[in-house]
Amino acid sequence: MCAPFSVPNASTGWDGVAGAEELCAHAPIASAATSTTKEVLMRYVGSVPVIHQRNRVDAFAVTAPGLEAICAGEAVALGVRPTVGEGGVAWRGSMESVARANLWLRTASRVLVRVAEFKASAFFELELAARRLAWNRFLAPGSTVRFRVTCKKSKLYHSDAVAQRLADAVTRCVPGVKVVTSKSPDEVGDEGGGDAEQEQLFVVRLFHDVCTVSADTSGALLHRRGYRQQLAKAPLRETIAAAMLLGAGWPGDVPLVDPMCGSGTIPIEAARIARRLAPGRDRDFSFRAWPEFDGSTWARLVDEARSGELPRAAAPIAASDRDAGAIAAARANAARAGVENDVSFTVAPISALEPPHGEGWLISNPPYGVRVGERDRLRNLYAQLGNVARAKLLGWTVGFLLADRRLESQMGLELRERFATRNGGIPVRMMVGAISESASG
Repeated sequence: MCAPFSVPNASTGWDGVAGAEELCAHAPIASAATSTTKEVLMRYVGSVPVIHQRNRVDAFAVTAPGLEAICAGEAVALGVRPTVGEGGVAWRGSMESVARANLWLRTASRVLVRVAEFKASAFFELELAARRLAWNRFLAPGSTVRFRVTCKKSKLYHSDAVAQRLADAVTRCVPGVKVVTSKSPDEVGDEGGGDAEQEQLFVVRLFHDVCTVSADTSGALLHRRGYRQQLAKAPLRETIAAAMLLGAGWPGDVPLVDPMCGSGTIPIEAARIARRLAPGRDRDFSFRAWPEFDGSTWARLVDEARSGELPRAAAPIAASDRDAGAIAAARANAARAGVENDVSFTVAPISALEPPHGEGWLISNPPYGVRVGERDRLRNLYAQLGNVARAKLLGWTVGFLLADRRLESQMGLELRERFATRNGGIPVRMMVGAISESASG
């Protein structure tokens, strides 16, 4: 037997993020990047219907480190009042707000909802509480379940034993449930399992003997938009590409170029932002299989999103790369993303860059030079980037995702940091600057 289980609210964090116990405390979301992001998103998401607050849940959008403020700007544009914490953005709202977050958030990795919190300093306490949870709210008979457990500063420190007790509670509550062994901890860089769309993940955290159980609403990580099937070298994750554009403040209606586009993630994300294409419109989510979720709500949200789409990008988006194979992959990805007519792809070196007339933006992800011997080879590339910017991009804004300050100095440009995060495990900074007469002198 399982029944609804309510407990006092406790602040024990989400998804095993260190320091996240303060997430429920109010925190400011204002920053230069966030303010700009909100302005852009309010323009390119369009009007959002009022979210009804019936059956409210505690939700948390997990992000890569450093992207929290940008994601908060997105959440504000969607009509929720978020609280920023380490590792993501929290809010209290309806399941419709959770569905809308999955549909629209471009910089989040996944969205969780809190199932319960309870004290558990011994296994009998864990077992008793787990058997009282309403697992059947999230699982239909015959579902496949995965638990991801972390234990810190608690008497119950064996994560597999905790997962086993929870699995026993689930199988008692929901007929025919299959529990599968958990993979590695869900870090932002984790690609997840190949069956993530069919499994219901529960994220469990024991911290100071308080157990927090959260249900994953997303399934596959949210960067999986469904279009990037062909990759070039060192592919850039879609969530980071979107963060580069939103965090830099690209307004969406001025020209954008990427002279090192690789498999095209930055220009494709730019085109989808410019045309107001919801990033989650072409994929599935775990919450849609929940017994209590009304499928008509999702259909309505998708219809609303599609009705607000623009037929084409308002300004030119140009992408180039000297690697013909990368350009072929980028064209194929753009076609799957539905923006093949919004981005012009060219096989060309950086020196051949021909930007559109007038002012615009250059946003790019140059090689990082982290391998032994790479820095010397890349010095000329970075110097060339600076020379091309000064010679051809007067009045433009440039933004680069950079990992090496010495290579950055080779460009000779005045750049300011918008955010810092990690890409493929490498610490990187988003650096933005304007190309003025003084820079060109």
